[in-house]
Amino acid sequence: MPFITIEGQSLHYQIQGTGYPVLLGHSYLWDSSMWAPQIEALSASYQVIAPDLWGHGQSGPVPDNTRTLGDLAAQMSRLLDALGIERCAVVGLSVGGMWGAELALSEPQRVSTLVMMDTYLGAEPEATHARYFKMLDTIEALGTIPPPMLDAIVPLFFKPGVALDGSLATSFRRALAGFSATQLRESIVPLGRLIFGRPDAVSRLAGLDPARTLLMCGALDFTRTPAETIEMATAIGCRHVLIPEAGHISNLENPAVVTDSLLKWLGQQVGS
Repeated sequence: MPFITIEGQSLHYQIQGTGYPVLLGHSYLWDSSMWAPQIEALSASYQVIAPDLWGHGQSGPVPDNTRTLGDLAAQMSRLLDALGIERCAVVGLSVGGMWGAELALSEPQRVSTLVMMDTYLGAEPEATHARYFKMLDTIEALGTIPPPMLDAIVPLFFKPGVALDGSLATSFRRALAGFSATQLRESIVPLGRLIFGRPDAVSRLAGLDPARTLLMCGALDFTRTPAETIEMATAIGCRHVLIPEAGHISNLENPAVVTDSLLKWLGQQVGS
């Protein structure tokens, strides 16, 4: 698997297929492997690039000067520079959608079309802001995610009533428990504070081209709700799609609908 050094740290990415480039941004606490169903389908027609966020997957720690979502977007722009990609589509879920929006706003000539999934560019609501920062403080102090916290975190990513002993949830829980103290303290915690401490940027989304922007959200996502998606779609003036029977990780809970929606959108926007 390829790596690139950005700001002194090693960023890992997957690259598969040929054709028009599509950059995929994964969720916080996951890695690029979460896109496996979409990579398989999209790479038949497109060149798919899927980086691991800092401290996730095989990527190194967060570079020291990373303070904002805009910094993450600039680092992904450096990856595109290294690959010689001048123009691409961006599909981001959760934090991937956050930095994807920042990239589209700062470099509209580079991002031909943007899909934001299960994400929100408003400020984190006060109640969850306090809860998440308390969790991050505990994780930093302990150097691990304790079992009671795993019990609270895992359900946030799936639709209500999901079988927590199912393969998807148990695999995710195992990955969370597998983070090293170094990963947690150098990357997971600082990225969490960056993500959940973000400023309200909904009004800035009016700078996106509504004809080239699509929002998608799991219809049962209670972490980044359909109401938040509709709020952003209204600010942009763009289409939004609710994915049935899916929570926050909608691309894995209903991969067929998500993949079909992406293929149709990309076909309309950039061809195939």
